[in-house]
Amino acid sequence: MQITKNVTGYRTLIANIVYISGLGSEKKDWVLVDAGVPFTATFILNHAKKMFGSRKPLAIILTHAHFDHIGALEELIKEWDVPIYIHEKEIPYLIGDKAYLPPTPLRVKGMMSFLSPVYPRDGIKNLHATINPLSTKIEIPMLKGWKWIHTPGHTEGHISLFREEDSLLLAGDALITVKQESMLAVLTQRKAIHGPPAYFTPNREEAFDSIEKLMQMNPQILYTGHGKAMYGNEITKGMKNLLNRESKHKYQTSLS
Repeated sequence: MQITKNVTGYRTLIANIVYISGLGSEKKDWVLVDAGVPFTATFILNHAKKMFGSRKPLAIILTHAHFDHIGALEELIKEWDVPIYIHEKEIPYLIGDKAYLPPTPLRVKGMMSFLSPVYPRDGIKNLHATINPLSTKIEIPMLKGWKWIHTPGHTEGHISLFREEDSLLLAGDALITVKQESMLAVLTQRKAIHGPPAYFTPNREEAFDSIEKLMQMNPQILYTGHGKAMYGNEITKGMKNLLNRESKHKYQTSLS
């Protein structure tokens, strides 16, 4: 899916990856954002070859290290041998030194939530790659005109990417445009803005603080880790509705 200028989305079963192109002095370079679900490396490599020929990416940028965002990473690194950029707080989960907390399948009910206890929570042991930790003082050098934003809650070190030129937001799972807890919604890709997958979001309050931060940036193009792209007013309206629902949830919870 062509999202907008030099940004292409590609769905790997239940999770999206992104190709950012038009980089470098000759505008021929590109980077990959996230690495899809397990067993999709061949599809990603073939698709990248169709788009860029033999030119490999400058880097792989990870929004976070959940299994559906690093699933093909090990195979891609073996093929391309390029550096990885990821938030410093996310690295222990990526390399398997720490495991994510168990899921909470009953927080928001649905078949995908029900299945969440069988999803992998471990990282990649013995990952042979150059890992560049992102912190407040570090930028991603090849992404001129972009900035990364720390958007924790779904995970400790989750990041989103924002291009100021056209207010394009690549939100990862900080918020998503499909109800990921529902199998029907996932299969039909019914568009609606939701918070991050509830079954794998241990800090709901922090997650919605991150969503408020992203809303203040007034994104005009939105592509997320799950779901389809959204544009213009449907983003503003959807984010407002989401935050209003969360305010009602907090109020009802305080009464109980």
